[in-house]
Amino acid sequence: MSVPVVLVAGLHGTARAAVVDRLLREHPGALAIHHDLREITGGLVVRTVRTADTALEQAVIRLEHGCVTCTVRQDLIPQLLRYAGQASLLVADLWDCVEPRSVAEALDDPECKSDIRLTGVLTGLDAELMPTDICRGERLTEIGKAGATGDERYLAEVLAHQIEYATALIVPDVLPALLPPPDVDDLQLCRELLGHLAPMTPVTMPGRPLPPLTGPALCTRELAARVDPATAQLPCQSRTPAVDTVVWHRTTPLHPGRFFEAMDTLATESMRSRGRFWLANRPDRMLAWDAVAGIVAVEDSGPWLAALPEATWEMVPPARRLAASLDWSSDHGDRVQHLVLTGPELDPDQIHALLDSCLLGPGEPATGLDDPFADLLDLNTTA
Repeated sequence: MSVPVVLVAGLHGTARAAVVDRLLREHPGALAIHHDLREITGGLVVRTVRTADTALEQAVIRLEHGCVTCTVRQDLIPQLLRYAGQASLLVADLWDCVEPRSVAEALDDPECKSDIRLTGVLTGLDAELMPTDICRGERLTEIGKAGATGDERYLAEVLAHQIEYATALIVPDVLPALLPPPDVDDLQLCRELLGHLAPMTPVTMPGRPLPPLTGPALCTRELAARVDPATAQLPCQSRTPAVDTVVWHRTTPLHPGRFFEAMDTLATESMRSRGRFWLANRPDRMLAWDAVAGIVAVEDSGPWLAALPEATWEMVPPARRLAASLDWSSDHGDRVQHLVLTGPELDPDQIHALLDSCLLGPGEPATGLDDPFADLLDLNTTA
């Protein structure tokens, strides 16, 4: 029978280690495998294998290509398979900058399924640091946490992805003895913010039991569908004492020039925003909006379902067809504007007014428009 594998991610190394320690204590016979990537840009990785109270192995590994992907494929997966016959639970203690999705999908290999199965993706969070770090715009290279040479990701970007992909979020209560216990106000703000960023994900606060982690294998396609732009489970509009989430949902195309001019305002007035949108001059392409800490990414997410021949719809994943059906209209198909912005003291009326002013007006032509997105998107601008 296959052995359950749990991924534990988190930029906050102390909190992540506390989650790993708790898993090892609460699951007799469990083993944790950790790769220290501090020297990965030089091709060196330090691997540690341990139980709750004993280090079983520590080794320095040399990689031909120093990157997270090489570490996972060349060492983590072989080590998980090596120890599968000796452990009741295997814990992959991921290095600070590692986003769990890439590891989860690497584990979803038919050749591994008889020996190991992914049963949980946890992210450990420091209640004091999380509300600040989700607003930090530094690149990982600036703070010494790069995952490879040329890693251009931002700290807040990685933290957001670690939070949103996880199947459970853990704020641990067991930290090093020299540190004070988490402050009550910090815990409250952290819990409140997580409720906006990942409202469907269970959160374990100090003193609460961990979720079950030895059940059936997770489906990585379903995990991906929760965060991919076309199918993402976006938060609903809500207001709490410290944080607001505003939802903008329309079925009229956006004027590319006016929306481009509004991008900086949208990104800087919110700490986190995401969603999907369509431009009047690109009617066949779903575009993804992803912004955190004032940094915006706009990407092509493929065709709208309405832009595909109906005969091909059966080849589209069920989650994609379901998401399209929820937005479907007789005039536009599944083409939609669906943006969600989260941050302190957001004014829904102001945000709606700004975005509504970017929509194509009645009788305004959809062709012959200047396209400031051409430099951002690898698309056919005549579409």
